[in-house]
Amino acid sequence: MEIKILGTGCSKCKALEEATRKAVAEMNLDAQITKIEDITEILNYGIMTTPALVVDGKVVLKGRVASVEEIKKILK
Repeated sequence: MEIKILGTGCSKCKALEEATRKAVAEMNLDAQITKIEDITEILNYGIMTTPALVVDGKVVLKGRVASVEEIKKILK
């Protein structure tokens, strides 16, 4: 599973990354997590508001921070 956190480095972006890493660890998933901070690359996903979460190339969350439990549901 490939997971990308899209964000420029703001506190919300960092919070989403932390929650995502915690969810992956709690679920014991084999996932590669990458943080994308390049604005051009973020725009290539059609994202105008960060943070965003991309799982296997599909944008599954944008513009807000999700809880660990919500991220677990997304990753199932």
